[in-house]
Amino acid sequence: MTTAGRQIAFINVAHALCHYCLLILPTAVLTMAYEGGAFGAAYGAILALATGMFVLYGVLALPQGWLAARFGRKTMMAVYFVGTGLSLIACGLTRTPATLAAALAATGGFAAIYHPLGTAMLVDAAGDRPGRAIGVNGVFGNFGVALAPVITAFLVLHAGWQAAFILPGLVCLAAGLAWICVPAFDYAARNASRPFPAIPRGLVRRAVLVLLLIAVVSGLVFNAFTLLIPKLLQERLSGQLSAEALPLLGLAAFLVTICGAGTQFTVGRLIDRHTLRSVFVPMALVLAPTLLALSVLRGWTLLPVAAMAAAAIFGQVTVNETMTARYIAPALRARMYSVRFFVGFLGSALSAPLVGLLHERTGSLSAVMLVLAVVALVTLGCALAFPNRREELKPELWTRDAPDAMRLAAE
Repeated sequence: MTTAGRQIAFINVAHALCHYCLLILPTAVLTMAYEGGAFGAAYGAILALATGMFVLYGVLALPQGWLAARFGRKTMMAVYFVGTGLSLIACGLTRTPATLAAALAATGGFAAIYHPLGTAMLVDAAGDRPGRAIGVNGVFGNFGVALAPVITAFLVLHAGWQAAFILPGLVCLAAGLAWICVPAFDYAARNASRPFPAIPRGLVRRAVLVLLLIAVVSGLVFNAFTLLIPKLLQERLSGQLSAEALPLLGLAAFLVTICGAGTQFTVGRLIDRHTLRSVFVPMALVLAPTLLALSVLRGWTLLPVAAMAAAAIFGQVTVNETMTARYIAPALRARMYSVRFFVGFLGSALSAPLVGLLHERTGSLSAVMLVLAVVALVTLGCALAFPNRREELKPELWTRDAPDAMRLAAE
């Protein structure tokens, strides 16, 4: 395996672990919430303990570009692996709501390192056609999302909710030790061999504005959807499953979210052959209707519709990350990814309290799904507003058209 391939492999594993660790609580809480328990019996109240995790996951994304420039990408990724692992172990050792909230917040803080730096490292190592690499990376991330409810349910059933946090923490620590032993990849040399084209500033500004708005919207929809899936399935399949069927609920959640993983791989291949907007718009058109349908559907018909929603939600992530790779120069990508994920926290931080509060007030997740369907209309507007340029697929055309673009701008 080449040095670049080895780096990409570690970045993919890091992506799976990142999303996995953020989604342990939504399944574990189904067992943690009971009368007389240390954390109480209210699902919404316990889930809301994750608010600090998602806030720090977004807020601490902002300085990652600066920290990477100061300490190096390899060092910061080592901090990600080790810090996340230790925080998960701390979650499993807590005995009060306050200490669990603090340990979850630490988990989110260390997990914040991954996306700004990991995505930039992936794009730089991938070469001229990053779509496939971003798609495969998305598959790993979604495997983390999809496996979290399945493995967590299994561990909770056979070893207790504490093990559901501690064992993934040990895996993160092991991955961190392996990462430290791997030689660093020379990203500067790779970027120097592939000069970035001169894209008209107006188009770059337009792309950046759309990206930042999408970050807020997709952050809310993505996190809320992944948080509520176990509970939504429990509510809507209650007539088909027994009360002891937590592993089956975990499996159903896995099947729903794995559709998103498959979509990201397909989307990654498509965006290497088609413009970003032509791939983005169809997914945005599907999203709002499926979320609206999920507000009322019950029984097994829920599963295929939820799978369609997952495909649209996760597929658009691959498009959004490739937008930055296509329109932002390598020297600025880590900072741009930092800003993008920081802005995204405005949406993602709202997801846990939104799900918990609306569920507490209404007794179901129907109101949450209606809110997400309305928010999805903004996603459609962003998809329609994004540039649709053939130069995305042939960067040399940017250089050829640059003089004409500058002349038109001057006029």
